Amino acid sequence: MATIKQTLEDLMTVDGALCAAVVDSSSGMMLGSIGSGVDLEVAAAGNTEVIRSKMKTMRALGLNDVIEDILITLGKHYHILRPSARKEGVFIYFVLDKQRSNLAMARRKVSDVDKEMAF
Repeated sequence: MATIKQTLEDLMTVDGALCAAVVDSSSGMMLGSIGSGVDLEVAAAGNTEVIRSKMKTMRALGLNDVIEDILITLGKHYHILRPSARKEGVFIYFVLDKQRSNLAMARRKVSDVDKEMAF
């Protein structure tokens, strides 16, 4: 098992990693963060709304499923939001430089660290 700090440090070893955070989706508050390039407090609060909106839409559609991750592709960045499989109401937020990263490898890494994160 890894602490939140260790989890975030592990994510930052990915090529192109800019910043990462673990966020409480009920409050939008960060439980931990690392890196730069994005105002993580604003991003944590805003991406909490993305997670909530998708969950609401899934309920409205009667989808009995879970979100593995949400990918937002910008001109220069990839933003990965992954609800934690280990703790309900928490998600990992990971930002990568689009030119220097491998999206498939980054998604795999987020999945792997989520499985090992302890709260």
